[in-house]
Amino acid sequence: MNPETKAPAYVLGHSNREIERLKLQARLIGPITRRFFSEAGVVPGMRVLDVGSGPGDVAFLAADLVGAKGHVVGVDRAPTALEVARARAKEQSRQNVEFRDGDPAEMKFEAPFDVVLGRYVLPFQKDPAAMLRKLARHARPGGVVVFHEIDWGGLSSYPAAPTYDRCCKWGAETLRLHGTESRMGMKLHSTFVGAGLTAPTLRLEALAGGGASSSDVVQLMTDLMVILLPEMERLGVATAAEVDLETLGARMQAEAIANSSVLVGHYQIGAWARV
Repeated sequence: MNPETKAPAYVLGHSNREIERLKLQARLIGPITRRFFSEAGVVPGMRVLDVGSGPGDVAFLAADLVGAKGHVVGVDRAPTALEVARARAKEQSRQNVEFRDGDPAEMKFEAPFDVVLGRYVLPFQKDPAAMLRKLARHARPGGVVVFHEIDWGGLSSYPAAPTYDRCCKWGAETLRLHGTESRMGMKLHSTFVGAGLTAPTLRLEALAGGGASSSDVVQLMTDLMVILLPEMERLGVATAAEVDLETLGARMQAEAIANSSVLVGHYQIGAWARV
């Protein structure tokens, strides 16, 4: 297929499979996000704006941090994802979180927020700094802006696990050709400064595992390849036969065990600043 064929703005889409992938991702990455948000100063009683809520995992995490006296407003432009978020909130009897449909950069709210936050949002924006500048206006004076983004530059294996390394290259190349930023984590500093905010505090973590203990890293990469495969084929990065989804996870795991390889996942980078 011609790589010039129009691609969707959000490369990962909003299918049921993608929503399930996000839930698994949230379980594994959630503790890192919690540490970033806590260190950034998200505490009980705060009013929080969650940007790009998707199925609600980050909003729920923030709701736990602000407690019953706090409140979280989650916003997303994908109605399908918000339906899932609202259903989950109802199932969990959450009273301190709500979800709204729309573009948070353009929306108006009844009151400013103590915190404006998001996870895995800025790479999909045409101009992340401009987006962040608009979002920061929703924070009260002295409020906090905190984002958690990934960076594909951190992916590696040692000793080399060829299939895992190949998937890392395929994924990064697919995002590059699609126009999605794969190095957003390392660009958070320049994005905050470009948005007119002070230089942010930065933190970096990553999932990693050796041999049989690398299963979480393998699962995240396998699930990501499942979602990205149509775009990989469209852009000519790799074919379905080359990826071979049916055996992909097993092959990555077998190589890690055979070589006693340590697999390092995406860099998880948090950045925050006061407005």
